[in-house]
Amino acid sequence: MSLTKPVRRPGRVDRLAVLGGVLIVLVALSAVLAPWLAPYEENTPDPLHSLDPPSGAHWFGTDFAGRDVLTQILYGGRTSLTIVVAVLTVSAVVGVTLGVVAGYAGGPVRDVIMRVTDVFLAFPALLLSLALAVVLGPSVTTAIVAIAATWWPWYARLAASVAASVATRPYVDAARCLGVPAPLVVLRHVLPNSLTPVLVQVSLDAGGVILTAAALSYLGLGAREPVAEWGLMVQQSQTYFTTNWWVVTFPGLAILVTAFAFNLLGEGLRAALDPRRVIR
Repeated sequence: MSLTKPVRRPGRVDRLAVLGGVLIVLVALSAVLAPWLAPYEENTPDPLHSLDPPSGAHWFGTDFAGRDVLTQILYGGRTSLTIVVAVLTVSAVVGVTLGVVAGYAGGPVRDVIMRVTDVFLAFPALLLSLALAVVLGPSVTTAIVAIAATWWPWYARLAASVAASVATRPYVDAARCLGVPAPLVVLRHVLPNSLTPVLVQVSLDAGGVILTAAALSYLGLGAREPVAEWGLMVQQSQTYFTTNWWVVTFPGLAILVTAFAFNLLGEGLRAALDPRRVIR
């Protein structure tokens, strides 16, 4: 057995994390700058050039309505990333708030919050999202609400576990002994020291949210026309895959690359922020 202290090796994982971060920045910038980067107006049909293959005029070709696929992908990125940001923000705020309260308070408060969390976790996430989307009706807002309703319990459970550990540390006990009110102890000490694993989980979950949002749109329960969204583009063009491959392939690649980039970044953050992950 070696007596030397294990040292993290900043090798391949770090480079992949950087690659993921660069890809995410490029996707985000292309979405934000879509009105200036897009070669054509959004949702502008041109029946005379429907299903044109990739060319100098249309780098990614055109769809069944003659719309430029590259333009639709750029604007679709705005919708997809908006869903990701909204879902993860709502889920993290709700889940972390309930989890930290449960972890710090313990006892009956923890039991009640965790039992409610278990009820949501008992249902498959995608199935519950589909059920909520059917009830609420298809739209971008529906996709955000339906996905967030199934995502927050994971953050609640994670935050409760971390907060319960933080609540037993000496500096928290010292704050209690000094008469600091419980809400202030939670805000100043428990919450800030419980966020690191949550932030890592958020980066890992972003890819899953993109895939779930695309699945809802593909099934007709998410974004609807005239909104551009990657999953909706795949759903609308699936019948043309064998004859006009570009109509489905490029939106599918946008989903794949973005989800993959978030996973790379999340794995890199987990390796960097988790002290237990070392190279022996």
